[in-house]
Amino acid sequence: MAILVNKQSKIIVQGITGSEGSFHAQQCYEYGQNVVGGVTPGKGGTRVLDANLPVFNTCVEAKAATGANVSLIFVPPLFARDAILEAIDAKIELIVCITEGIPVQDMIQVQRALLGSGSRLIGPNCPGLLTPGEAKVGIMPGFIARPGRVGVISKSGTLTYEAVHQLVGVGLGQSTCVGIGGDPIIGTKMIDVLQLFQNDPDTDAIVLIGEIGGSMEIEAAHYVKESVSKPVIGFIAGQTAPPGRRMGHAGAIVSGADESAAAKKRVMASCGILVVDSPAHIGQTVADALNRVRA
Repeated sequence: MAILVNKQSKIIVQGITGSEGSFHAQQCYEYGQNVVGGVTPGKGGTRVLDANLPVFNTCVEAKAATGANVSLIFVPPLFARDAILEAIDAKIELIVCITEGIPVQDMIQVQRALLGSGSRLIGPNCPGLLTPGEAKVGIMPGFIARPGRVGVISKSGTLTYEAVHQLVGVGLGQSTCVGIGGDPIIGTKMIDVLQLFQNDPDTDAIVLIGEIGGSMEIEAAHYVKESVSKPVIGFIAGQTAPPGRRMGHAGAIVSGADESAAAKKRVMASCGILVVDSPAHIGQTVADALNRVRA
């Protein structure tokens, strides 16, 4: 079992005729054979890629023709808001937006539209999702992962890949890897994914990768203490970042003491999360935690 995406997912790609969209749509199709079409206004009726996939003018048309329940978005920042809103209007269940640099004001409108819509947004500014052996929705390199029982949640794409590498190195696979994105406003937060993994009978442990700035990791830590019974292994990036300096993601800026890496690590540890000081320790720490649970 997996969360959010699996072999039965039917994926459309908004922006499939662009260079980024076409490249990654092909990669996703080759991984799981569950990309069923794409959307580019004005190019409906054409076909693209080696899989000869149909292109539609709108998400509504694409869903009606293919039964799509997942949309992967590769469009420029100034058009991303409208692409997300179009997918929401089409009642697409899961929307994954890779685009970075979307104006905050646009994301505020998206956030309002998501309320009560029945759609879930992953991202923006994220690597997407990967359920090893079943479905790839985004830009994560599928070949580094293997099917297993460890869920991964991360704000950082590259640290997601490193966590997967460390897990595979100690013989552990992943149930699903979820890159939630590092922008100030995102669609799905750490708490949301923690709940999904907690309720997934085929996930035995969870890796939680955060960074400086914001309060999401602290909120997630308190949720773990109250509601998560599975081992959670945590890492916070940006331990050497100076206060007030943005480091990498738009949301990674320390504006108060409780948002520093040290403060977040203290709170996480106090809530029962096994905090590591280096991503190189993630794999072995997860393995040790699972061995203790099974002993």
